[in-house]
Amino acid sequence: MSSNDDRFKRAIAAIDDANREDPNRETFEGTEYAKELLYSERMSHWLDRVEPGASDALKLAARAQHIRRWTSPRSDYPQGKRGYYQWRTSLYQFHADEAEKILVEVGFGAETIDRVKSLLRKEQIKQDPEMQLLEDVICLVFLESYFSDFARQHDEQKMITIIRKTWRKMSERGHEVALQLDLNEDDRALIEKALP
Repeated sequence: MSSNDDRFKRAIAAIDDANREDPNRETFEGTEYAKELLYSERMSHWLDRVEPGASDALKLAARAQHIRRWTSPRSDYPQGKRGYYQWRTSLYQFHADEAEKILVEVGFGAETIDRVKSLLRKEQIKQDPEMQLLEDVICLVFLESYFSDFARQHDEQKMITIIRKTWRKMSERGHEVALQLDLNEDDRALIEKALP
């Protein structure tokens, strides 16, 4: 199977159609996007940059990383760290289930579907090279496109903690790419302050 497979193209289109329904909007370079559609495009872009020969399963998982996320808001879960982790854990399964519906509909077999679901559930991050690559891409998208706004909403100490947690999730290769990102001076200084 290759990315020229008709099922692959239809699956990507269906994931994009689902994310296009996001009522939350984000403007990027003068164009307004559905927030999760833009996120999914950024995921695919970064995966293509760091691993152009990625498997179709990994490409599908990257595109579906936040599929229909707005339908499961953080506010549905208790406040605090425990509630946050409950939300995140439930999202992993939710995204896997949403992706499965699309993959079944376009005709993928059990092997590909199970692989995509495993990646979306973040199973064996440090043991599975594809899962680690997906995690690197998630972190790179965050650092390049969302970190700056996020940093303005939180105090420095909290951001240092978040940077260190993000860094621990990444591979050495991910670190190398992250350090080459074109970040503004303040963001770069904050990241450098957080790193050992």
